[in-house]
Amino acid sequence: MKIHEYQAKELLQRYGVPIPAGRMATTAEHAQDIARGLGRLPVVVKAQIHAGGRGKGGGVKLCRSLDEVFARASEMLGMVLKTHQTGPEGREVRRLLVEEGVDIECELYAGLVLDRAQGRVVFMMSSEGGVDIEEVAEKTPEKIHKVVVDPVTGLMPYQVRKLVFACGLRPEMVGKAVKLCRGLYDAYTATDASILECNPLIVTRDGDFLALDAKMVFDDNALYRHPSLNELRDLDEEDPKEVEAKVYDLSYIALDGNIGCLVNGAGLAMATMDIIKQSGGEPANFLDVGGGATVEKVKAAFSILLRDPKVEAVLVNIFGGIMKCDVIAEGIIRAAREVELTLPLVVRLEGTNVEEGKALLSASDIDVVSADNMIDAAQKVVRLAAERRAAMATATATANAKAKE
Repeated sequence: MKIHEYQAKELLQRYGVPIPAGRMATTAEHAQDIARGLGRLPVVVKAQIHAGGRGKGGGVKLCRSLDEVFARASEMLGMVLKTHQTGPEGREVRRLLVEEGVDIECELYAGLVLDRAQGRVVFMMSSEGGVDIEEVAEKTPEKIHKVVVDPVTGLMPYQVRKLVFACGLRPEMVGKAVKLCRGLYDAYTATDASILECNPLIVTRDGDFLALDAKMVFDDNALYRHPSLNELRDLDEEDPKEVEAKVYDLSYIALDGNIGCLVNGAGLAMATMDIIKQSGGEPANFLDVGGGATVEKVKAAFSILLRDPKVEAVLVNIFGGIMKCDVIAEGIIRAAREVELTLPLVVRLEGTNVEEGKALLSASDIDVVSADNMIDAAQKVVRLAAERRAAMATATATANAKAKE
């Protein structure tokens, strides 16, 4: 689960991480009032969306007067902000963060992630703050300095000193750096975060650290331990299909491909996606209906994946254990009828009640292509998607030709 920058900063402040003074606004008038209350200019108006690169997209503006705050806030609210992380569709700006301007001596990067291979948290710091850290990692990886944290001891002062000196900071900064970095580490571990980044983390001209930006992502599987974090979720920033999937307890993640996948079991879902790619297609989603899905749950899953306009064909791949193949078949039939399915549909069933499931599909009025195994299913669905795409292109070309006559 992602949260906004202003929310991440409020969390970090609870763990002793210094942040600039500021508040969230939803109207231009509110933004102007916040700027007035900060007591000094300039201030910075920052668009709040769940994506980085906002400055390059016009989502961060320095304002030197209250009138300018009102004008910039009016422009940003409601705009569709496009960055390298939003994709071409962009995100609508509904909230702003209005913050005091600060005097910057230097910009750093600080981040914490879980290294699953080592089973340890890795604390990273770089002197290349304020730029795309992915670009730094690709072109000059030696500028990203890392320490691996032992969960028994936590982040140690000597590790912070190592990072401080590697980034070229003054020795007298070590004490403040230790306090700051421990606050970041505590915030990361206490909230079951999967990612915590401050980019930039700045040193002011007064020699103080400030988290000028903050990003936090949390492990969904641990949210039951943090009900207060669930309250920070902004559903407007999430894919509506993924939001609906959570209501039905479905594991759904939208991707960029053209083959819709409905599978039971995470391992089988990953294998299905791999085989689709090996067969020349691209999966449009990860969708695991789980081991004990009901007809209603299957119908909901089917309806969700069909609402993706990029989907050109659908592959249902079920290995029936706890999940019975006849239940899946009934759910497919009901969903296909309700949404008036026009896309090619390939179904591979195996396991408990497989013959009953196949019989239900054969006796139904929906057009289903059966597959004997996973490879057969993947090859058939990729071929059918290509045939449909070609037919659509031909129909469009014919219609355009007639329109010109």
